[in-house]
Amino acid sequence: MRFVVPVLAASVVVLACSGPGVAQKADDQIAPKSAELQKQGESLLGAGKFEQAEDALEASLAVDPRNRWAFVDLARVAEKQQLFGKAVRMANKALLLEPNDPDAIAVQGEAMVELGATARAQANLQKLQSICAKGGCPQLAQLSAAITRGPSVAANKAPPSPKSN
Repeated sequence: MRFVVPVLAASVVVLACSGPGVAQKADDQIAPKSAELQKQGESLLGAGKFEQAEDALEASLAVDPRNRWAFVDLARVAEKQQLFGKAVRMANKALLLEPNDPDAIAVQGEAMVELGATARAQANLQKLQSICAKGGCPQLAQLSAAITRGPSVAANKAPPSPKSN
């Protein structure tokens, strides 16, 4: 009887310490079904079927919430739907899983440009420059072009200027 309490206490400590390690999977340990649904969502996104893509990507995350590519693709879907705040949030979730993900940084930066947060997008560009310093990456040019171009949606929604007579 006197061994029961120390054994239970030790068991609780072992479980508490092992929990976070078990929950954090490496990218190559993403559940295969999640990866399959994410690829399906990516294909639907490419085909312009945004609602179906969103459904597949959300299902992917339900299967395995550690699939950061699904978060990045959800950010892209949100961008296509002009939901730039949602795009920033989805990219943030991907960046929580991998802080140096160039795709997530670029997508987030592009959405920030559309929201008018150019200074924050510039910070993302600087982060990409440091990450991509060795071999360069296409995301760097992509975000740089978006910053140079400026908000394209806001320009399209601007009210027409009054005609002068």
